[in-house]
Amino acid sequence: MNAPSPPRTVDRSFYRDLWRIAVPIALQNLVVSSVNMLDTVMVGRLGAVELAAVGLGNQIWFLLMILLFGTSSGSGVFTAQYWGKRDVAGVRRTTGLSMALGLGAAFLFMAAALAFPRFLLGLYSRDAEVIALGAEYLRLAAPSYPFAAASFAFSLALRGVERVKLPLAATVVSLAINAALNYVLIFGKLGFPALGVRGAAYATVAARVVEAAIIFAAAYARRMPPAGTLAEFRSWGAGFLPRFARIAAPVIVNEAAWSLGITTYSAIMARVSTDAIAAYNVTSTVSQLAMVLFMGTANAAAVMIGKRIGEGDREKAFSWAARFAIMAPLIGIAVGALLAPATLALPRLFAIGREPLRQASLMVIALACVFPFKVFNLHTVVGICRAGGDTRFGVFYDMFGVWGLGVPMAAIGAFVLRLEPWIVFAMLSFEEIAKSGLGIWRLATRKWLNDVTV
Repeated sequence: MNAPSPPRTVDRSFYRDLWRIAVPIALQNLVVSSVNMLDTVMVGRLGAVELAAVGLGNQIWFLLMILLFGTSSGSGVFTAQYWGKRDVAGVRRTTGLSMALGLGAAFLFMAAALAFPRFLLGLYSRDAEVIALGAEYLRLAAPSYPFAAASFAFSLALRGVERVKLPLAATVVSLAINAALNYVLIFGKLGFPALGVRGAAYATVAARVVEAAIIFAAAYARRMPPAGTLAEFRSWGAGFLPRFARIAAPVIVNEAAWSLGITTYSAIMARVSTDAIAAYNVTSTVSQLAMVLFMGTANAAAVMIGKRIGEGDREKAFSWAARFAIMAPLIGIAVGALLAPATLALPRLFAIGREPLRQASLMVIALACVFPFKVFNLHTVVGICRAGGDTRFGVFYDMFGVWGLGVPMAAIGAFVLRLEPWIVFAMLSFEEIAKSGLGIWRLATRKWLNDVTV
């Protein structure tokens, strides 16, 4: 079945909304990814062991972040559609439930990281030195989780009501602080002691506290739609919870299963060698930077399409979905083409040794080959299907890709065929190509297009 074709008439409201919503989100992700890359470069200057340790320590944060993204994205389906109806009470009810779920998860992850850091990292690596350094980093960074969870849930609620500038401003300020503190504390500048990975952890905590403070203070000062009272946050009601669970639970399962798959990739690489996981961490950082624009457009798609559905304009919602499904991967081809020459900069950025740099360069080239498919899949799940409440298909889509194809192929390549790490990466990346056909079919059926607020 062919993909739906966008209408030929110019729809200025589409591009106006896309520019207004996607650009601040993309800029926010650019800041995050740039500082994350700066973190990786700074820690990478200490050596491959330190880079691997912080990378593995951040896998626990990654699991929590994906879980938070699941709860907040599930909530975002309701937020965008409530906003289309201008139902502020519905927006605040959804925001409160999202924050409650996110904070509950954050405190559980924090407790586990504080109590069992070596056990958790031992699931990923057998290198005693990496585990020891990573556990120290994890224990120090864990208190930042509740602050990050609260600001993350509230930021996605702000996006859902088209208030995207405040999260961007908060991110710029907090991550600038993170970058400055990293420089000072990791390397011992301005009279401070050189703390290495401990300095990176302290900087992370400070940045997340600042970000949460800015977001909540400014949102309540300006009386933005998600800024409700405690009573409004808790006004879920018996009728709302089942509807929320029916839509949001598959998103949470989706993100949890997907994130476990991604961390399984890290575990496989870590068990191959320290050089392999160092190369994979470098590639992941490059991938995050390359996906910055598309995280913006995918989140914009969720807001724009969800709002149209809430307004009752199903035809425009479908038309805009078609535009995103075609436009995004076309831009992805251009961005992917820039990744191969970008590998020339890796030796200047990362002091991790010749072999891990060679592996990282080949991994980035493999990433470039699948990049347009990766972009399409992101928009299918995060931008389009979730906007229409089609969250169960998203579970199947990612489970099929990651667990049906990616993880088995990576395990076979690493432990049975004992291939080079970059070939293992290429094998696991094939899932992006394989599952894209399912996305084209689903979008054309229109079964993803539902109003969840009625």
